[in-house]
Amino acid sequence: MGAETDAQFREFVSARQSALLSTACLLAGDWASGEDLLQTALTKTYLAWPRIRDKAAVEAYVRKTMARTAISWWRRRWKAEQPTAEPPEVVVRDHSEHSDNRDLVLQALRTLPAAQRAVLVLRFHADLTEAQAAEALGVSVGTVKSQTSRALAKLRTQLAPDRDLVVGCG
Repeated sequence: MGAETDAQFREFVSARQSALLSTACLLAGDWASGEDLLQTALTKTYLAWPRIRDKAAVEAYVRKTMARTAISWWRRRWKAEQPTAEPPEVVVRDHSEHSDNRDLVLQALRTLPAAQRAVLVLRFHADLTEAQAAEALGVSVGTVKSQTSRALAKLRTQLAPDRDLVVGCG
């Protein structure tokens, strides 16, 4: 790649890295995996940079790459699980009054299938429309709507319905 291409790519990453990292962390479920996910997506974007004609759409390309990669990682991890004779110890959640709403929501988000989590992150964190989220994930708008509905229903059952949760990212 030429020096001009490298400079354009560095400028894009410098300008959008923080927002993309936040999205990646939510897609991946934790900070370290989010950093890996963003790095993977940026590597793929860098390799595709000469083929991306509309430089204004680069961020959408990166989000789409992150969402698809996160789903791929989730599927690969899922297939790798092996049943055991003895179930693992049950992790007991800490329900102390010191729990932060954000932590509760993030923990509940991590329990969702990757596709549902990706839809929620793109719709409500990245503030994409249903059509934009569908495009980013390569699915229909109807699929985005049904995945959103299922994911929100699952989150509602996991989170105490009598609590007013305020969710912020950052």
